[in-house]
Amino acid sequence: MPIAIIGGVLLLLSAGAVALGIMPMSDVLVIADRVWPILLFVVAITVVAELAAGAGIFDLASAFLARIAKGRVWLLWLLIVGLAILSTAFLSLDTTAVLFTPVVVAVARAHRLDPLPFAFTTVWLANTASLVLPVSNLTNLLAVERLGIDVGAFVALLGASALVAIAVTVALLWIAFHRRLRGRFSLAPAPAIGDRMLSWIAGGVVVVLLPLLVSGIPPWIPALGAALVLVIVFLWRFPRALRPSLLPWQLIVFASGLFLAVGVLESLGARTVLEGLSGTGDDPVALWRLSGVGMLGANAVNNLPAYLALEGVADSPARLGALLVGVNAGPLITPWASLATILWHSRLTAVGVTVSWKQFVLLGLIAAPVTVGLAVIPLTLR
Repeated sequence: MPIAIIGGVLLLLSAGAVALGIMPMSDVLVIADRVWPILLFVVAITVVAELAAGAGIFDLASAFLARIAKGRVWLLWLLIVGLAILSTAFLSLDTTAVLFTPVVVAVARAHRLDPLPFAFTTVWLANTASLVLPVSNLTNLLAVERLGIDVGAFVALLGASALVAIAVTVALLWIAFHRRLRGRFSLAPAPAIGDRMLSWIAGGVVVVLLPLLVSGIPPWIPALGAALVLVIVFLWRFPRALRPSLLPWQLIVFASGLFLAVGVLESLGARTVLEGLSGTGDDPVALWRLSGVGMLGANAVNNLPAYLALEGVADSPARLGALLVGVNAGPLITPWASLATILWHSRLTAVGVTVSWKQFVLLGLIAAPVTVGLAVIPLTLR
């Protein structure tokens, strides 16, 4: 429960700042009006992802990929890469970290393969592939709301950077783990699915949802609709799966506290300090500087507060894009750099996979600056 405690403390401190007149209540209402659709989307898409996983969608998809690979380890890994990108792009980085990670570990173990390359693949791509669409990351939703743009404009702004970030990530993963991805494997039996009808219905809901998330409709609307449909279906087929823990209440408390805390800091004049650190302008050096500050802030604290703190100084589409590159693709160094990484590690621990933080940090020290630096280049050419 650490993130909920942090969020609760931030909420209390923010309430104290309002009571002392440091931040006016009108600012609180502005923040609330801005973030409620985003937080509602987070709740709804989390419920969709959890119930889809409970119906065995990820297990079936991974088993299908293993059959397609026909015993070739490198091809299985590439197919897992594609599924991780798809999961992150449409269902968010936290879904990939929380739900997809234990599935790929199970697939690796079932085929007697080293799970570590697959585990690193999910966490790195959960972060770097979160530049693809607005719904891929909470920071993207905030940026879209700030710029007042649609999905098409977001992809036009960051699509090339997302492709570069993904390509660099995959290349670096291959360089780091290619020796463990050689050889062949024997196909394991397909996973047991208790309710095939439930799986087919859940899969159909997800298939219908994905294009709706990029249709121009506010994302919380189709996500909420899909969540309600799945809840009804599970009430019919598997009511025991419906439990309070499906709701990401800890994340909501944490995010709410951060939103208000950053508002308090802005009221205290933090923007002036941050302008001095991040500079101004849209020239290449300025964009690299801002993305670098975002990357450092994400790894020092966390990517969400880093984005919130620096959003005010990212005063153009190119600068906001550079900031997103830094805080989305950059959290690869420290364990706390993104919530996805924290959740990823907890899931690995739960399934008995040990990750050396020394290895994680050393690889991240190479991957983060290289990925961020190259992914900013398309923005400098606009």
